[in-house]
Amino acid sequence: MTLQENDLRQIAQRGIAEEQVERQIKQIKQGFPFLKLEGPASIGQGIAAPTARERADYIEAWKRYKDAGHTVVKFVPASGAASRMFKDMFAFLDAPYESPQTDFEKEFFEHIRQFAFRKALCAKCHENDDKSVCKLLEADDYKSVVRNMLTEKGLNYGQLPKGLLLFHNYDDGPRTPMEEHLVEAALYASSGGQANVHFTVSHDHLRLFKELVAEKAPQYAERYGVKFNVTFSEQKPSTDTIAANPDGTPFRNDDGSLLFRPGGHGALIENLNEIEADVVFIKNIDNVVPDRLKAETVEYKQLLAGMLVVLQARAFDYLRLLDKGGLTRNQLEEIHQFVEQDLYCHCPDAAQMTDADLAALLRHKLNRPMRVCGMVKNVGEPGGGPFRTVNSDGSVSLQILESSQIDKSNTEYVRMFTEGTHFNPVDLVCATRDYLGKPFNLPDFVDPQTGFVSQKSKNGRDLLALELPGLWNGAMSDWNTVFVEVPLGTFNPVKTVNDLLREQHQ
Repeated sequence: MTLQENDLRQIAQRGIAEEQVERQIKQIKQGFPFLKLEGPASIGQGIAAPTARERADYIEAWKRYKDAGHTVVKFVPASGAASRMFKDMFAFLDAPYESPQTDFEKEFFEHIRQFAFRKALCAKCHENDDKSVCKLLEADDYKSVVRNMLTEKGLNYGQLPKGLLLFHNYDDGPRTPMEEHLVEAALYASSGGQANVHFTVSHDHLRLFKELVAEKAPQYAERYGVKFNVTFSEQKPSTDTIAANPDGTPFRNDDGSLLFRPGGHGALIENLNEIEADVVFIKNIDNVVPDRLKAETVEYKQLLAGMLVVLQARAFDYLRLLDKGGLTRNQLEEIHQFVEQDLYCHCPDAAQMTDADLAALLRHKLNRPMRVCGMVKNVGEPGGGPFRTVNSDGSVSLQILESSQIDKSNTEYVRMFTEGTHFNPVDLVCATRDYLGKPFNLPDFVDPQTGFVSQKSKNGRDLLALELPGLWNGAMSDWNTVFVEVPLGTFNPVKTVNDLLREQHQ
């Protein structure tokens, strides 16, 4: 690949090394190896299902931990416009008919009074068309209502991120997902009277997020008796990836410049790496519920965090023991059992190793970032799931996989994926400091071979896009991972606008 002088300047401006671009082009041409699977994780096979007594003990352990002055942060990926959430309504605007025809369109208009944004929408309809929503619908002017919802003249919901949309109704006014995350932070992630919340946002929406936080956070701080420390970061241009033509050559814009695209949520490992905390909760922006349903979420978030800090304390104790050296075979076997059974990391050659080699292996497996991930029962939602995978060193560990990482020509692997009992709701609690209190450098634990290439287009031209290893997939591949079953009620994403009509969002 020959890069021109202008290309090199463009690459340098983004903070990307020339070798990185060349490697990305090579990855696009060659593709990525599929992962080797041992099987899907399930109850008793990689997924824990704590008893009521165990749940209570873990929740108590979490409360003790955060009351001891540890730093806790709630990390919420919130960048990107909500345009996909409204794709059916954009299609209606472009349709040759004027009144709702599809089931989706009919459901939207029949229940339009139930949306939390209905009053704001009505105000925009009055402002732009001198009519209320009801009057416009009576006049069969359905498209004006949708235009007032989606376009810049109206609410601009077609371009805003989900975090800034009105999701839920309350007696004192509607709430956005951003506000619901502040409330969640106060309920399970506050420590020492402080709730730290970090949102990753796009540059275009940063000002709007800051303005809403400035307006709303004081109300919730007073209500819940906490001080909010809300911070933001943007996806770094240096994590963008180059696009390629179908033949693998660099894709160029009409002006001849190279096209770079956001590298997917895996790029956020860089943002996460800059968070200074003992424990970090990670949850998607749209997975929130109204206050009346939060108790279950709060309980299981505390359970996951409690399990994390209990396991971490044991791992730290064993690492200090390994530091002292001179351990007996029985002591090494005890640590090995913890790694195998509690952290579900199987090392097949461990039994044949010398004491020195086994101690080195155990130290390597223990001294890593740790995460406890909630898993819900599979109800057919699209997305990734929990698996037992074979790593390059021959060990077997728990990983969250997307369908793109599965070899579709392997019928056994496809069966494993389609018949998996559980689904990944993106419900993680992470520990990112080592036993000496120093932060891990998280990019060191990314598996660069777990990205994937997808087919996209720009201005009618086909292109190949490189997605970085996903944040909770390949970006956390070399972490200690534990899966725990959580109730389906803790997973309520909003993928389309009509999902807001579900009982869980009313």
